Amino acid sequence: MDHVLTARTLFGTTMAFHIIFATLGVGIPLMILLAELLYQKTKDNDYALMANRWTKALAILLGVAIPSGTIAGVQLSLLWPGFMEVIGKVMALPFQIEIYAFFVEALFLSIYVYAANRISPTMRIVSLTFVAIGAAASAILITNVHAFEGTPTGFRIENGQIVDVDPWKAFFNPSFAVTATHVVLSAYMTGAFTIASIAAYKMLKNKHNERIQLFHKKALMLGLTVGGVFSLLTAINGHESAQLLHEYQPEKLAAAEGLFETQSHAPLVIGGFTDRETQTVKWGIEIPWLLSFLAGNRFDTVVVGLNDFPEEWWPPLFVHTLFNAMVGIGMFLLLLSIVGFIWHRVKKQHIFPNWFMWTIVTAGPLALLGIEFGWIFACTGRQPWVIYRMMTTAEAVTQSTNLGTLFLLFTSIYVFLLVAVVLVLRSYFRRHPIEQHLSTHM
Repeated sequence: MDHVLTARTLFGTTMAFHIIFATLGVGIPLMILLAELLYQKTKDNDYALMANRWTKALAILLGVAIPSGTIAGVQLSLLWPGFMEVIGKVMALPFQIEIYAFFVEALFLSIYVYAANRISPTMRIVSLTFVAIGAAASAILITNVHAFEGTPTGFRIENGQIVDVDPWKAFFNPSFAVTATHVVLSAYMTGAFTIASIAAYKMLKNKHNERIQLFHKKALMLGLTVGGVFSLLTAINGHESAQLLHEYQPEKLAAAEGLFETQSHAPLVIGGFTDRETQTVKWGIEIPWLLSFLAGNRFDTVVVGLNDFPEEWWPPLFVHTLFNAMVGIGMFLLLLSIVGFIWHRVKKQHIFPNWFMWTIVTAGPLALLGIEFGWIFACTGRQPWVIYRMMTTAEAVTQSTNLGTLFLLFTSIYVFLLVAVVLVLRSYFRRHPIEQHLSTHM
């Protein structure tokens, strides 16, 4: 395997593993906070129990997120020394501030876990608010490095030297706001749908216990509601992301849509596979003019095609499939929430049919899969650059050998951690079943 490809595969595997726990580590704190707020408002103990149990699950997930995140940080230095040299001189701020964000999250999570029953309702809410803020801030700060890779600013490279460094300008690079917002919104969406999935599964497995059904139904409706809101917001933000690509990374947008020729009134292509030889998207469905409108809010917006760039600058053309999969999952989850809302609130039907419940069970895994597709698209679509139009991935990679051995070693670690976290979660909740905490009366 090519040396650069091996390095990218190793780091990509690390991030694919870490992103699961990092995303849930941002999304679940919001759900815990909302459950706590509902408890304080309604005095319904079910919501307090939800918050308590979700907090225990979050603590277990963070036990994997922390070491996998540490591995990712180490690999950045080991695999991409050229990139880290630039980051160290220009973009060290996010890494430094992220430490404090994580400190805030860990501190207030500890307060809530160990002292929730001994502090006032206001302090319970304050603690969880800081947990949610710390988690979101941590994700934003780390993601900002990715945003900087796509829209680098705040420095110049002159005669091979980094000059005119402005760390704050680099920090607030052109894609900072849109990228940070997208990461947080999609994490909230994923956390909500993961909760909804588990609740739907538990309801299907406890059909004859009305008390357990009632508890999980409250969690289900909370998850569907929050997931629906944030899937809509994520879609709106996705439109802004497309416009950002149109302005700053046009070849990435062209690859995402399989567009080879520069044109106005450009069509949006849904589905299909990009064919390099024929320069078409086979079996895709074209919606006339829509890509131009999405790119510039006008049907006559000129969208630049791949043929306007050197072929060595083209991203891998399979990013079209990744982009479609990501968007398709997002639209499916939004539709799922709308159907659930109509069925429950408009039609006043309080029992979902089995087929719909099983569909909800798939929502959490699909949301996580959408996150994976999105990250792969974001990073692969920037290739061949590690810092857009400034440094190629090949220039940044380490010259160390035996990366294949490291890949096998780290993959084994991830398999072990994944099995461990599943076993710990199963063990804890089997030893603390919901029946022990629910009251026996309706």
